[in-house]
Amino acid sequence: MKINELEARITALEKQSRITQDIEEIKKLQRTYGYYIEQGMRDEIVDLFADGPDVALHLVGLGTFTGKEGVRRYFKSDYKETPDSEKLTQVMQLSGVVDVDLDGQTAKGRWYGWGGFALPQGGGIRQIYLSGIYENDYIKEDGKWKIKVIRHCITYAANPREGWVKPERIAAIDPKSVMEEPKPNIPDNTQPRYPSGYIFPFHFTHPITGKETSEKARNACFKKQA
Repeated sequence: MKINELEARITALEKQSRITQDIEEIKKLQRTYGYYIEQGMRDEIVDLFADGPDVALHLVGLGTFTGKEGVRRYFKSDYKETPDSEKLTQVMQLSGVVDVDLDGQTAKGRWYGWGGFALPQGGGIRQIYLSGIYENDYIKEDGKWKIKVIRHCITYAANPREGWVKPERIAAIDPKSVMEEPKPNIPDNTQPRYPSGYIFPFHFTHPITGKETSEKARNACFKKQA
């Protein structure tokens, strides 16, 4: 192999390595967005967005919130100032397909968003399953990938009480039957299930600010309330 051919091959491998690293960073960014959405961590959510004038949050059927301040205004209106342990907005970021543009500074991604919602409303709690699709733009600012545009289109919203299993099959369950789990080596007495308000701790700091996130304080707060 000639020197120029070897140099070209090394350059191509280095480029592919950079693209692979970029894709993994963007996937982490989007998945982190989903975890922050779940717990209404609005300051952390907004910090995931870029600072440029083209930043936007487009919700099909509702409209577009422009600029980082528009994004902040949406999430500020959507989440209460005081955390509510009965509120749940779980939107899992699934089946991501990410393509980095040739400039290495911009990218696009498509994701499913699926999860369960429990929304305080009119003195009670409204519960739904929600499925939607994201088509997002990303941009690299100061060496870090950030969200530039989120486009979200809801595919369906379903009432859990109606479900998807035929009523006669549900009715056929033997009420005396029990699904027993194996005994663990080390028991854990944590009570994480809704509506405890518990946030499963993150192993990573905020990818943009580098700061620790607020789950420790939130968990301590809910523990005191219990």
